[in-house]
Amino acid sequence: MPVFALALAAEAAVRAASLNLCTDELLLALGAPAQIVSVSHLSQSPDESPLWRLARRVPANDGSLEQVIGRRPTLVLSMGGSGRARSAIAAKLGIRVLDLPYASTPEEVIGQARQVAAALGRPERAQPYAAALARLRSSAGPLQDGAFLGQGGLSTSPDGLTARWLALAGMRQVALPGNRLTLERIATKPPKWLIRSDYREKQASRGQAWLKHPLVRRLEPRTIRTDGRVWTCGGLPALAEAAQLRSVLPR
Repeated sequence: MPVFALALAAEAAVRAASLNLCTDELLLALGAPAQIVSVSHLSQSPDESPLWRLARRVPANDGSLEQVIGRRPTLVLSMGGSGRARSAIAAKLGIRVLDLPYASTPEEVIGQARQVAAALGRPERAQPYAAALARLRSSAGPLQDGAFLGQGGLSTSPDGLTARWLALAGMRQVALPGNRLTLERIATKPPKWLIRSDYREKQASRGQAWLKHPLVRRLEPRTIRTDGRVWTCGGLPALAEAAQLRSVLPR
């Protein structure tokens, strides 16, 4: 049998389910539609995932193995620890569980994409993402100090995954006590730039009310909006978001 035909046969034999929002992103980006039998319900929410339209094309699950068994998956994706019981049940049913750790660098994100693409029998699907990261790295210029800003002043660690993506966009995350931007810091020593998350922007909450404080509003001229859903996982969608932020961040 020709190599191409073997590859198609390997791909067709995989039926994949994802139990986690972050592995949903990987499966939806890398899997063929016929391979995807279920994703978590979170990825079907417009508030939680930029891929919700794709996610709504397939059945949702509640994050449990029991709910996807009936769909006869051969591969189950999870992240952050699947538990011994789940893995034991899956093994008895002949289901492969690929449990990934949470990535801490963009390179690890690409490495996980390669793992998932290979498990799906589609290793070539990870290459465009690897190439996109290489382009971002090769064209990186000097960094400007700034801060990621979410509800209630929540920011991010300078060594975290979000900060590493933002560095590819051209911004160096400043160190903040408790990874939080306080009103006192804004009043006395505001960052040069703010990358402000719009996560659940329409939701009424104390965190959103904080973002409407006059001191925060005063920084609007140096504020750049970002799709907050991307940063929950900091996965493959962060590639496009980092490129977009780089295009609008003044130099």
